Amino acid sequence: MEYTYLGRIGLRVSRLCLGTVNFGRHASEKDAFSVMSRALQAGINFFDTANIYNEGLTETIVGNWLTADKSRRDQIVLATKLYGKTGEGPNDGRLSAYHIRRACEDSLRRLQTDHIDLYQMHHVDRRTPWDEIWQGMEQLVREGKILYVGSSNFAAWDIARAQGIAAQRNFLGLVSEQSVYNLRSRTIELEVLPCCRELGLGVIPYSPMGGGLLCGVLDNPTTGRRGRESLRQTIERHRSQLEAYEELCASIGQPPANVALAWVLSNSDITAPIIGPRTVKQLADNLSVLELELDDEILTRLDEIWTGPGGEAPEAYAW
Repeated sequence: MEYTYLGRIGLRVSRLCLGTVNFGRHASEKDAFSVMSRALQAGINFFDTANIYNEGLTETIVGNWLTADKSRRDQIVLATKLYGKTGEGPNDGRLSAYHIRRACEDSLRRLQTDHIDLYQMHHVDRRTPWDEIWQGMEQLVREGKILYVGSSNFAAWDIARAQGIAAQRNFLGLVSEQSVYNLRSRTIELEVLPCCRELGLGVIPYSPMGGGLLCGVLDNPTTGRRGRESLRQTIERHRSQLEAYEELCASIGQPPANVALAWVLSNSDITAPIIGPRTVKQLADNLSVLELELDDEILTRLDEIWTGPGGEAPEAYAW
C-alpha cells in the first residue's frame, strides 16, 4: 500500500480511502465486516463514513467492527461527517454550534470510540457564521473528541473564507476537502483543486467511477443496479462518449472501472479517492488499480473523450 500526507498536515493516509455508504444498504453487516477486515489487512488505513448514511446504521456497523477487535481503532484514520438532518427538531441539522456538539456525541456513540480523527462538514452552511462554526469545532478539539476538521462539497470561496477566519482565531482550520470528481464530473478543476493546492488541503474525491457510469455499462445496462431509470437516461445522453471510452479500455486490456479510478489517482492534487466496495471481490479489483499506471497517450485520449472545463480559472474561460 502507498501512503501520502493529508494535505499540509503530518498525518499519512493510504492512497485509497474506504467508503462505507453501502454498508447496511447494499452490504450486510457480515459482508461489511469482511470488506473492512480485508481493507485493513491490505494496508488501507483511511475509513470514511457519515452520520446520515442509512440513518446512522452505517456508523453503527463500523463501530461494531471496531469493537470486535479493539486493536483496530488505533490502526485507522476514522473520518465521519455531519450536516444533514438527523431528526425532526429545528436544530437537528446544519452547522450551528448546538448541532455540531450533539452530532459529534451521537457519532461517537454509534462508532463506539472516544474520538474522531477527521470530522467533516458534509456541506457548507452559509446561514451560520464561521466564528460560531469554528467555536464549536475548537471546543471538540480541546475536549479530544476530534483531531482534524475537513469540508465536503464546498466551493473554493467557502474554503478560502473558512481558512481566513480560522487563521484569525489561530486555529488550524480545514485540512481536507471531499468533492465529487471523476472523468465525467471535472468542475473542481476550475477552482477547488487550485484552492486546495494553495492552502494545503488534502483532496478526497468521492464517486471516482461516476456512480457506476464509468464501470462498463454498455454490455448489460438494464439489470441490477444498472437498471435504474436515471442511469439508463444518463447512458443514452453519453452513449457516444461511453462507446469511445469502453473501446479504449478494451484496447489496453483494462476494465473501465479500473481505468476510471487510475485516472483520478494520476492527478497529483488528489490525496485518496474514496472507493465503496460492497464485496471483498470488488475491493480486490479496486486494490489492483494501485499497480495500474496510465501513460501520457492514454491520459490524452481520456481527456479527448471526457473533456474537462479547460483547465483552471480564469484561464479556462478568459485570457
